[in-house]
Amino acid sequence: MSGPTKSETGLLIVISAPSGGGKTTLCDQLIANNPNTVRAITCTTREPREGETDGVDYYFLDAGTFLKRVQAGNFLEHATVYGNSYGTLKSEVLGKMRQGKDVLLSIDVQGAATIRARAEEDAELKRSLITIFLAPISIAVLEQRLKKRGKDSSGAIQKRLSVARQEIGQWKNFDFLILSSSIAEDLRRMQAIVLAEKMRNNRARLPDYEPAN
Repeated sequence: MSGPTKSETGLLIVISAPSGGGKTTLCDQLIANNPNTVRAITCTTREPREGETDGVDYYFLDAGTFLKRVQAGNFLEHATVYGNSYGTLKSEVLGKMRQGKDVLLSIDVQGAATIRARAEEDAELKRSLITIFLAPISIAVLEQRLKKRGKDSSGAIQKRLSVARQEIGQWKNFDFLILSSSIAEDLRRMQAIVLAEKMRNNRARLPDYEPAN
């Protein structure tokens, strides 16, 4: 069976933002409003939480299996956070893209950099990849959002803001920058980016016209 044509292959949409920047909400909105957009299911070594299902929320792996997949080069990117490992399988992403789905990955700037590097080595990934950075209009606004969440102490918030400044400094490494506004406006801008990218001449394809008489 022949592989998918350019017009049939979906996009790989990578979005990054500092903690509290609103990327989770934006991703939820994009998926809710675009049936062809799906998440890549991530592998993790942490235990399932109540209500989570293997193969739906995550692929739950033991540490040994995860390490073997790392050594085999199966992951597009992987990281260890608070003692648990997380990784995005290349087969998971390519499998969904080849079904014509747009695959959405919400990851940090380091993960995005890893995927950009992997795409330079893989023509299919490179053709499909678009990267977007979602930034707050100011650090003060980001601080307000973090305080409003009520999840962190004052010290933890200041630490997150310090990391956020470093992450925001990486925005020029991304294809697009969205300065976060309202939820509706962020979604509109995201959809506009995706639509424009689908019409690029290295992705779009003309129909087979009738020959001229």
